[in-house]
Amino acid sequence: MNVREFFFDLPSDLIAQDPPAVRGASRLLHLDRRTGLRSHSTIDRLADFLDPGDVLVLNNTRVFPARLLGRREPTGGTVECLLVSRVSTDEAVSDTANLVASGFSRTSEVWQALMHPGQKLAPGARVVFEGSGGGVIHGEVLERHFHGRRSIRLWTDDGRSIQDVVDAIGHVPLPPYIKRDDRADDRERYQTVFARQRGSIAAPTAGLHFTPGILDSLKARGVRIAEVTLHVGYGTFQPVRVERVEDHRLEAEHYDVPAPAAETIEAARAERRRVVAVGTTTTRTLEAAALAGGGRVTAGAGATDLFIYPAFQFQVVTGLLTNFHLPASSLIMLVAAFGGKEAVMDAYADAIAARYRFYSYGDAMLIT
Repeated sequence: MNVREFFFDLPSDLIAQDPPAVRGASRLLHLDRRTGLRSHSTIDRLADFLDPGDVLVLNNTRVFPARLLGRREPTGGTVECLLVSRVSTDEAVSDTANLVASGFSRTSEVWQALMHPGQKLAPGARVVFEGSGGGVIHGEVLERHFHGRRSIRLWTDDGRSIQDVVDAIGHVPLPPYIKRDDRADDRERYQTVFARQRGSIAAPTAGLHFTPGILDSLKARGVRIAEVTLHVGYGTFQPVRVERVEDHRLEAEHYDVPAPAAETIEAARAERRRVVAVGTTTTRTLEAAALAGGGRVTAGAGATDLFIYPAFQFQVVTGLLTNFHLPASSLIMLVAAFGGKEAVMDAYADAIAARYRFYSYGDAMLIT
C-alpha cells in the first residue's frame, strides 16, 4: 500500500491554533462503519451515541513540559531541546571543576532528545537551560544520531532534581503545526482533565475534549469508564519517511494496563458490549495488550511498537473517538484501518467541507 493513498489537501486555516474557548465545546463527526453514514453533533452529546454497558477507555498519561530553551556555552547561541525519552539516571557527572566550585556532589540523567540547531551540537557541546520558573539545567551532548536526535546528559547545580527543574522551566511541547509560542494556559488546556501518570511529550488529544460534566453524563447513561496509560513519545508522531506503508516502523512506547481496567474491559467483551477507545494511543495499548495476552486484555506493563494500518485485525476495540490527523501519518492509517479507508477519507472530505477544526486542538470524530 502506497503512503500517497493517505494524502489529502487541507486548508491551513482549518488547523486549530488554539483550544476552543470552552473545553467540551468541540464539534463531533460520527461515522457508522457498517453503513458508511455520517452525522454531525457536538462532543457534549457523546453519551447519545453509546449504550449502557459500553466501556469508554481513557489514556491517563500526563504531559510534562519537555521543551527546554537555552544557550550554548560559551558562545551564547540559542538552543532548543525536546526531551524524548530518559535513557538512564544517576550517572556520575564529569564536570569536576564545576562541581567543586558549586560545593555539591552531582548525579545526572541521560536523555534522548531532539535538538536544534543540530549542525552545531556535536558531541562535547555544552548547553544551559533556564527559565522564569527558576532553576538551571546544564547539559552535555554525548552522541549524535539521525534526524536531529542527540543523547544528552543533564544535571543541576543546586540539589534539585531534573524533574523538578524541568517542570519549573520547561515549555509545553506544542506540535509544530501550531504556529505560535506556548502560553501559560497551554499547561492546563494541553492536558486532559484525567491526566495522572507523568511521562508524555504530547497529549492524547482525543481526551482533551472531556470535562467532568461530560464524564458524568456518560456514567449517568450507564457507560463504564476504564483508564490505561500509554506515555506518548516520538513514535506516535514520527514522520512516515517511506513510500510503502508496510515499511514504516514505530518507536516503542511504554504502556500499563491496571487490573481494574483489564477486568472491566474483559467483562464488557464477555457481554458483547462495545469497547470504545479514546484516541489512537489507547487503541494501540489495548490491541498490544491483547496480542501479548493471547487475545485477552490482561493487567500488566510493557512497551509496544505496534503499527496499525489497513488489514490489521482488531481484537478489542469496537469504537474509536479520535481527532482529525495529519495527511499520510501513521495516525490516519490507524483510523483508516478501523473505520475503512474509503469511508474515513470520505469523512475527512466531509469534515473539511463543513470546516471542522483539525489536529491537536481541533474537533473530534467518533467511529462505531
